[in-house]
Amino acid sequence: MSDSSTSIVPLVGRLMISAIFIFSGLGKLAGHAAMAGFAASKGLPAVDLAVWVAAAIEVFGGLAILLGFQTRIAAWIVFLYLIPTTLVFHNFWALQGMERMDNQFHFFKNVAIMGGLLFVATFGAGAYSVDAARLKKA
Repeated sequence: MSDSSTSIVPLVGRLMISAIFIFSGLGKLAGHAAMAGFAASKGLPAVDLAVWVAAAIEVFGGLAILLGFQTRIAAWIVFLYLIPTTLVFHNFWALQGMERMDNQFHFFKNVAIMGGLLFVATFGAGAYSVDAARLKKA
């Protein structure tokens, strides 16, 4: 059995879970108008602001998780952000046919990601992180 305190596995996990948020957030920045239109179609108020806030949470939260900086807080913020995002944008129960199936897949994908975020929020970033380096320094 290996020593989990020096395992690289949490770093790999953080890389994998953060990638979707970093790329999604950058996509929202690059395609702001299109994303604002989509958000408006879902009935969101203040869509311009909502898209900027969503992009910031995704990019900065994803980078914090990737680097292992304030990891537990970042994981909780992204987890909480995913609750309304998942309910509003993947409300498969209100859809029919292929659109329902597609949104049901994305709904449960988000639920799985939320489960991973709960692990990160609970157990922290692991040995290879800014958090661990700062703790070692203190």
